[in-house]
Amino acid sequence: MLTPYTERQKTMIVNNVVKAVKDPAKLSKQGYKYLYLCSGFIAHYNHAGFIGYYSEPGKLFFDIVEYQRWNKWENFRPADKDYEYYQSKADIYNRIYNTLLSKGFKNAI
Repeated sequence: MLTPYTERQKTMIVNNVVKAVKDPAKLSKQGYKYLYLCSGFIAHYNHAGFIGYYSEPGKLFFDIVEYQRWNKWENFRPADKDYEYYQSKADIYNRIYNTLLSKGFKNAI
């Protein structure tokens, strides 16, 4: 059974990824691990490769927005194994997405 993210972990990941949109070098290992396990993102072999790939201004912002519809984990139901884990992943992604959209593109990057 997969353990759902805690509220503290969620907040740390959301804050880190939002900062990394402006400066990918600030992406922590925890933020990297979360993102590369989301649909649409690939590991780029390692943390440094991921940061290098997203060093182009706006690229991480656009990919987070573009992949949002793939990262809702809506195919899991309350009776399913690991439902709470996938709901916690969806909550993190939605918080990142909503935070970035509320800032707007120019203020987010």
